[in-house]
Formats: sequence, structure tokens, C-alpha cells
Amino acid sequence: MYPRSLAARLSPMPMLALSALVISLAGTATADPPVLKTESIAVHTAKGVARFTVEVADTEPTRERGLMFRKSVGADQGMIFEFSPPEKQWFWMKNTLIPLDIIYILPNGRIASIARNAVPLDETPIPSGVEVSEVLELRGGRAAEIGAEPGDLVTTPSRRE
Repeated sequence: MYPRSLAARLSPMPMLALSALVISLAGTATADPPVLKTESIAVHTAKGVARFTVEVADTEPTRERGLMFRKSVGADQGMIFEFSPPEKQWFWMKNTLIPLDIIYILPNGRIASIARNAVPLDETPIPSGVEVSEVLELRGGRAAEIGAEPGDLVTTPSRRE
């Protein structure tokens, strides 16, 4: 709220313009993804090694936002969610506009399970089923393209072969 003396000096038009600017800026703040650190990871499958550059979601706010509001994810891009200590996870697709493959990763780097082509905007929880230390999200269908299966190895800078 402005002090009365300032508000009294401003005509209604500048106040309306200022209000519209504040509202428009507030609306865009929630849609712009934060800038996250990235790292290179590799998924080792029977078809070979697939390499990805992923954004790292390692804080509560970045894990909560994930890939929400994104309109696309490149074939060799994704997001990795880190959890310490490992625990059972449930992901959902609320505010997620594109299909995703959700890959649950055990502390030893092996894939525990894969939720393939999770449906955009679906709020049904998708459980890991076991305690995991990481969750990798890729563009929907990408896990099948690279031949990823439970038991395959995911290597990261902190966990190499």
C-alpha cells in the first residue's frame, strides 16, 4: 500500500498501469523455471550407453517444481532429482505439460523401476515401490528408445562405474 500522501498525488491511470504491471510480473514469475546446475549422466543399457545433460533438482523447491510448465524436453536432456537419505518416492504430473518417463534409481545406481509415458497433468501418484536415492525424468518414450530396463546402470559424476 502506498502512503496516503503519495496515493493522493497519483491519478487513477498511473495507479492502474502500475497494478497491471505488478500483476503481469507476478504471473510470469511462476512460469519461468529457475536456473539449475546441470551435469552429464549416462544410462548403460543392452543397446549401449546413452548420455544426457540433466538439470539437478537437489533442494525442496527445485524438487517440487521439477519439469512443471515446460513445453518440451530435448532427446538428450532431462532432470535428476536427488534424495538423501534414500526413501520411497511418489511422483505426479501436476502442471506437467508433456509426457515423461520417470526412472527410479537405487542407491547403487541401478534402475529400480520405470513409469513410461506418464500422462501430462495427471495427479495420480506414481510410486517408486522401493527406497530410491534419485529419480530421472526424460522425455516420454525416451527410455524405450534407449532400451532402458530395471537393473540397468545409471552413472553420475558422484557415482561412476
